[in-house]
Amino acid sequence: MVSSSHEAMHRIFQKDPGVFSRTFRTLDLPLADPDTVSLMPTDLTEIKPLERRVDTLLRIDTVMDGSYLLAVEAQGRKDPDKPASWAYYLAYLHTKYRLPAVLLVTCQDRGTATWASGPFVFGPDYWPMLTIRPLVLGPHNVPVLTDARTAAKDIALATLSAITHGRDANADAILRIHAAALRTVDEETAEFFAELTELGLGSAPAAKTWRHLMTVDLAFFRSETSERLRAEGRVLGREEGRIQGRAEDILRILERRGIETPDTVRDRVTSCTDIDTLDTWFDRALTATTAEDLFAGTTS
Repeated sequence: MVSSSHEAMHRIFQKDPGVFSRTFRTLDLPLADPDTVSLMPTDLTEIKPLERRVDTLLRIDTVMDGSYLLAVEAQGRKDPDKPASWAYYLAYLHTKYRLPAVLLVTCQDRGTATWASGPFVFGPDYWPMLTIRPLVLGPHNVPVLTDARTAAKDIALATLSAITHGRDANADAILRIHAAALRTVDEETAEFFAELTELGLGSAPAAKTWRHLMTVDLAFFRSETSERLRAEGRVLGREEGRIQGRAEDILRILERRGIETPDTVRDRVTSCTDIDTLDTWFDRALTATTAEDLFAGTTS
């Protein structure tokens, strides 16, 4: 039951709304007297269900910092309506779970990442009532992994990096390193993160490179694209296709890195039929300074 004192406190503002500004002027807040006042509905219940979904919501428990909620949103462009939704998410999560909530926004371009970092302020200029400051991951702060061995130590981070930098000028080289890293893990893990990479790249131009990489080695990259190519009969026999594709990738990496490739090197690469040897040359192509560096210590 609402008490009489509760009733009186808000009825004052219904009777004389100007008391709000007059009172706070005594506290040195520069509030102007109202020109017009409209009484609005007080029931804030949403009669019609309004669907609001965060992309991912995780509860994280730690020994040192206790428990908190991590809400993850993928943002592809600036959206002036989104900050209000984010404020709603955080207020709702706090009310429902009574846990600190962290909003993480992931972006694939610097402009969107800069915008998403905020801060987004709600309330009048003279007295901000609510400020949203998302944590943002994007091309400006997600590291580019330039070494396959480093990428292989954390495949999830390597996948995030590959997706985040999918529109980078060097995206093709980044994806080739990512593909080399995936070859070092078990098949199930490789398939999962290969599919995730394809989804994350979306319509980025580098997605074509990734689809090519996946069709080169079907033992590891069984994406929807590679399955379709096999069904259409456009892929050579599995082992034969792997060998041909790996040789083409080696030469393409050298070309993209600006390393001159003599005909003798080209012929040796394309005539090799041992996939393990080609895999070794592929890894070396990522860091070689001359085309001949591919063959250091090999006789095939």
